[in-house]
Amino acid sequence: MFILITGGSKSGKSLMAENIISEYEGKKYYIATMEPFTADAKEAISRHRKMRRGKGFETVEKYKDIEEADIPDGSVVLLECMGNLCANEMFSGQYKSDVAEKIVTGIRKLADRQKLMIVVTNQVGEDGITYADETMEYIRNLGMINSALSKYADVVIESVYGIPLVLKEKRNGE
Repeated sequence: MFILITGGSKSGKSLMAENIISEYEGKKYYIATMEPFTADAKEAISRHRKMRRGKGFETVEKYKDIEEADIPDGSVVLLECMGNLCANEMFSGQYKSDVAEKIVTGIRKLADRQKLMIVVTNQVGEDGITYADETMEYIRNLGMINSALSKYADVVIESVYGIPLVLKEKRNGE
């Protein structure tokens, strides 16, 4: 099963994902994609570690090349978050124009082997503002990734102020 959780900044996406995963038995993996470059990033990482303390997660730090994540088949996996993964792939100095396709392919390869995979992503680009070219390229790539993953997903949930809005749910083999 593949679940995509989306929403705005600080909307409760991470807690929602962790609560869903807590209902599953077995080994739980948390794929952390935020590189600790800044004080804000380090603070966010610390906050997320506290949130998942005692929940049985093994953390795997994977900042890019998600298809290479060393996660055993049949696991329960939470990837946090797609926005960071996209930025890492784009701004690592090795950017290629097919970054969205690369990420989607990698996620699907990883998810197809798992009992459950949840990906947390962000809604960006809805403000209608035009930004610098590289920011607009990031917004375009993340939008393409989110669109492709929502089509692939069994369930898509939007977190609005911590309230889950189910946007898509496959039922009985749909």
